[in-house]
Amino acid sequence: MEIRKLDDTFSICKVSDYSQVDLDSEFCFIGKTDEEKSLVCITDSVPDNVIERDDGWRAFRIQGVLDFSLIGILSKIATLMAENGIGIFAVSTYNTDYILTKEDNFNKAIEILSAAGYTVVS
Repeated sequence: MEIRKLDDTFSICKVSDYSQVDLDSEFCFIGKTDEEKSLVCITDSVPDNVIERDDGWRAFRIQGVLDFSLIGILSKIATLMAENGIGIFAVSTYNTDYILTKEDNFNKAIEILSAAGYTVVS
């Protein structure tokens, strides 16, 4: 399986509303529940109406379009990270999964994935 490193630095945020979110940014993940409005975006694109934010995240994605019948892909990566003391923040889209780690753990996470047989590309 191929993993692609993303070059950007990301922020995980809680926003008051989505009116200032740049939905045309290259990466923008939004989530809304009855309790909050969340946003994951490139740090340079964090809107002014942010309520809380956590900066310093790096990301990689599972390359290709993942069929919904595939089972355990994210679980295997999450287990590898947990076994090595690396916390993750996962975002799933229709096509694939994105995994974020804090910047200081990113290179270690990539090394772990490589050692586990994943092909890592830039």
